[in-house]
Amino acid sequence: MRSLSDRSLRQLTQIRHWGLDLDGTIYKGDQLFATSLPFLRCLRDLDMGYTFLTNNTSRSRKDHLAKIHHLGISVNESEIITPADATMAWLKQNASEARSLALLGTPSLCREFEEAGWRIDRDNPHAVVIGFDMTLTYERLCRAAYWIESGLPFVATHPDFICPTNQPTTLIDCGAICACLTAATGRHPVVIGKPQPTMLREIASRHQLRLEDIAIVGDRLYTDIAMAQNAGIFSVLVLSGETTAEQAQKAVPPPDLILADLGELETAIRATHSPSARIQTGE
Repeated sequence: MRSLSDRSLRQLTQIRHWGLDLDGTIYKGDQLFATSLPFLRCLRDLDMGYTFLTNNTSRSRKDHLAKIHHLGISVNESEIITPADATMAWLKQNASEARSLALLGTPSLCREFEEAGWRIDRDNPHAVVIGFDMTLTYERLCRAAYWIESGLPFVATHPDFICPTNQPTTLIDCGAICACLTAATGRHPVVIGKPQPTMLREIASRHQLRLEDIAIVGDRLYTDIAMAQNAGIFSVLVLSGETTAEQAQKAVPPPDLILADLGELETAIRATHSPSARIQTGE
């Protein structure tokens, strides 16, 4: 790990809460990174809070919790935020009459919307919502394109093109599905989730923090890092997921820190919170 600049040193000492991406940062596919549990223990040891932020809408919040628990991480429902809630909030504010949705999403995501009061109706919808649909069929894709072309509100839960995986395949994500629909209809969706700072504002509200008290850790420049930059807060790019070192070095503007993984970030945090580091930064 490169030595930290004085600016990064000062900023790390001021962070009170960490927004942590999941896929590509905490785990990849179904494999937990070896650095994840020690990193989370480090944050608890230093009395620093954290919230998991994911753009993955193939699962409901409850299903994300079940997966995280299965991987051995203790977490409660208030410690994870997904774009599904932000999408519902957007619909209530901007398309309040839209009670039925042509939703391209997994059964898990559909249930989450239904439990919140929406009806899934691809034959007579009021709006089109696109998620990370691992159950996508050609027929439903074409039907969604028809309703988008007819002028209904067109909303994407997030812009990710692919989802990280440790399997020998490429998982086509929401952004790529929307690119197909845009090519077919000429319309672009309203995009919710990262890189919009909506979920960050929710963290600040829940924990009575200022945005600048929060830092973001993630593996994607165009979602995780862009969200931090849009909010004007500290960003850490880890190279354990989608972004390569070459891509990271070319990023404009660059992340505040570029590290191999959470292990390097743990080392940096512990170093900046040692007694000698506090003296150095004037704490």
